[in-house]
Order: sequence, then C-alpha cells, then structure tokens
Amino acid sequence: MLAHKKNRAVHVGSHVTLIFEDEITIRYQVQEMLHIEKTFEEQGIRDELDAYNPLIPDGTNLKATMMIEYEDPEERARELARLIGIENRVYVQVEGMERCYAIADEDLARENEQKTSSVHFLRFEFPAAAIAGFRSGRSVAIGVDHPNYRARVEAIATEVRDSLAKDFA
Repeated sequence: MLAHKKNRAVHVGSHVTLIFEDEITIRYQVQEMLHIEKTFEEQGIRDELDAYNPLIPDGTNLKATMMIEYEDPEERARELARLIGIENRVYVQVEGMERCYAIADEDLARENEQKTSSVHFLRFEFPAAAIAGFRSGRSVAIGVDHPNYRARVEAIATEVRDSLAKDFA
C-alpha cells in the first residue's frame, strides 16, 4: 500500500500534500475504518462504503485528499486563518492546456470565517483533450495560486503521472 500511495502523492511546496485517491486507496481506508470502529454488520459496512465511494475517480476526473501540514500548533492555527479559500486555488495543468481548478469539499463545508480546514477533498474535472494529453505522456504540473500560498510542481514524476493516468477509464 505504501508503494502504491507513494506514486499517488504530490507535495506542493512545504505545507500542502495531495494524495490522489483511487479504488485501492479508498478500499484500504474503508478497511481501516471498519477495523478501528469494529464494524462488522452489513449496514455499517454499507454506510462506510457510501461515505467513501464518492472519492473514487469516475473516468473523467481525478480526486484527491489535500492536507495542509504545519507541525507547530500555533503556526498551524495562524496559517489556516490566512489560507481561507486555498482549496479553490489548487490546479492540475496538462502541458499545453488550461489549468483545471479543483472543485472542493462537495460533501460539506470545511472552513468557516476564522480558518480553513487542514484537510480538503478535491475533484478535478478534465476536458477530453486534457485527458488525451495526460494519457499520451505530456508533462503535468500541479500548483496552488492562493495569495498567501503559492507553489508549483512544474512536472510531476513520471511514475506519479502514469499512476494517475490509469484513473481515466
């Protein structure tokens, strides 16, 4: 599982990590939750699956968990207050194409007027031309262009790009 997740993780700057989800990562998360919560009855299992299945890409998109990470609790609180709206400023850009910005937190709001959450769920919807470019091996950049956090990975690793390309059915 660690090797699989390694090829689906992108660090964007020092404090933002995107873990791109797929059926394998979600199945693992569901199994972990069932084990932790000691859930064995059918309805409980169905509820966990219903909660996590929307995080699996459906062939025209990528889905990611974004984590904003600051070790020091005081710095984390200060930065989360400065980063309100960051989840809407994350993008994936296939070489030669427009940026594809995230659609964030469709399940529920994860920020308030004081701060953003340290975890967000993102969906990136791609037009057919971008999917074709992704599959054909074009370079893929991932970035954040929030006024208080700007970072960009010019070209994600080939192994990561190839792993993510499999999400396009």
